[in-house]
Amino acid sequence: MSEKRRVLKAAGTVGAWTMASRVLGYVRNAIIAAFFGAGLETDAFIAAFRIPNLLRRLFGEGSLTASFVPVYTDVRTNQGEERSRELFGAAFTAVLLIVSVLTVLGIVFAHKVVAVLAPGFGDDPAKEELTVFLLRLMFPYAVAICLVALFMGVQNARGFFFAPAFAPVLLNVSIIFSAVFLAGRFDLPVTALAVGVLVGGVLQFALQWPYLKKLGHRLRLRFDFKDRDLRRVGYLMLPSLIGLSVYSLNVFLNTIFASLLVPGAVSYLFYADQLMELPQGVFAIAVGTALLPSLSGTGGAR
Repeated sequence: MSEKRRVLKAAGTVGAWTMASRVLGYVRNAIIAAFFGAGLETDAFIAAFRIPNLLRRLFGEGSLTASFVPVYTDVRTNQGEERSRELFGAAFTAVLLIVSVLTVLGIVFAHKVVAVLAPGFGDDPAKEELTVFLLRLMFPYAVAICLVALFMGVQNARGFFFAPAFAPVLLNVSIIFSAVFLAGRFDLPVTALAVGVLVGGVLQFALQWPYLKKLGHRLRLRFDFKDRDLRRVGYLMLPSLIGLSVYSLNVFLNTIFASLLVPGAVSYLFYADQLMELPQGVFAIAVGTALLPSLSGTGGAR
């Protein structure tokens, strides 16, 4: 298969499953709106979900995958399989440690985080406390999803695109299931959405593991933060982190301003933002994901 056809096949795989994920995301948002509306509970959930989702963008699929793929490909091509496994082990350990520390800090200082992210919630103590509770509950999702991003990088570098592209579908399915079947089991029904996020993160992690194992990788800690290739990944992440930080600042400012408006403003903003990201996810991200391994010198999609 020619390189052009491989890229088109990979882009088709990623685009198709991204489309499925976005459609399910639309269904998810419709169900959330139907069950919870756009008020106190929904505002609290969306504001709380912003933080672990930000870590996903910054340290996960937004920058880590794009930075890891070319370095991993170069190491595997020029230094061999064993060396690529060492790089993966060092990267796995670094991501797990960094995001875990941020998660613990986020849980401990959740009140301060909410005060900065949604200052308008301070006028309603019940809303602010609910946001803090949901934030603490969902924060571990960041650890799972950032590790998933690393696993995706390995698979994409090796020409495997199905599991990474399919993974976000599981998050949407988990949230939909939780909203429909679990909301009535909690004193605070919106808690079901946070549980759905956590379960979705675990499901995405579990999905990647068999494929990762098939490629010869194991989840072993390797405390070698001076690894030269791991540092290369870090250097490549810097420009991406700067760019994503600007985008994230915009999201934060929008959330801050929305929190100062009428109840439901944060929810309305979230629903509109999700619709805006639909074409970006289906076309731009699909093509970029498919092209990166080929530009890094890897084989075709499977």
